[in-house]
Amino acid sequence: MERIASGYALAEAPLAAPDGGVFFSDALAGGVYRWSPGSGEVSTVIETRRGVGGMAAHAAGGLVVSGRDLARIDGDVTEVLYADESAAGFNDITVDPAGRLVAGVLRFRPFAGEEMVPGEYVRVDGPAAAAAIMPGVEWVNGCAFSPDGATFYGCDYRRGVVLAADREERGAYGPPRVLAESPSGEADGLAVDEDGAVWVALGGAGRLGRFRPDGELDGTVDVPAAFVASLCFGGSDGRDLFVTTGGDPSDPDAAGGVFHARADVAGAPIPAVGLG
Repeated sequence: MERIASGYALAEAPLAAPDGGVFFSDALAGGVYRWSPGSGEVSTVIETRRGVGGMAAHAAGGLVVSGRDLARIDGDVTEVLYADESAAGFNDITVDPAGRLVAGVLRFRPFAGEEMVPGEYVRVDGPAAAAAIMPGVEWVNGCAFSPDGATFYGCDYRRGVVLAADREERGAYGPPRVLAESPSGEADGLAVDEDGAVWVALGGAGRLGRFRPDGELDGTVDVPAAFVASLCFGGSDGRDLFVTTGGDPSDPDAAGGVFHARADVAGAPIPAVGLG
């Protein structure tokens, strides 16, 4: 594990960049950043936006980011793709096989000490249209689809579980079921590899867990950080593993940041968002 970026409160929402680098956010302090593999430098892509827990590429260019709403941001252009005034915000996001955005809706502000109100994962069908695909999730977090697009996975951080729901051809979803329980009691960010295994950030355990498609824990990967928040696959062969972490931004050795390693298996491709 090589630390490639540091100095952040809670590095989150990693997204592979086309040049082999990675986009990431600081969910607490704000901003979206990009690490470039050639120079090793970190540049600011989006200033100040707070609460970015998930990102995706958009087919028309730019990034889709979560936060108070779901928006496509491309340079000076900001296009709100979906907003819900009844929600506290949106956390992690992913993209279904049809190019539709899937997002976790927060119904309370966990870092403000508010009482828990269950949220849900929704499929965004338009600027004012969304359908719940996985209701009753206490704290929505990482989410992704299986390589064949037939199964949706979503973490419930508060319960420490990975939930799964079958996706039908027309886009309907079956009832959620518990796929796996986190050995740390925390299930934060999530990514899926090309073999169908589900990788989960195990929070304060300082590790990643790799679960087989049947939910069995296949192994763990240690990360030299106090809190492991999320992960993604990238690089030219999909085997670059990027891990985001949280910590004390004033301490160079304990700050949140981004780590890089090479994985034995490539990540499952994620399509670009076609909405908007």
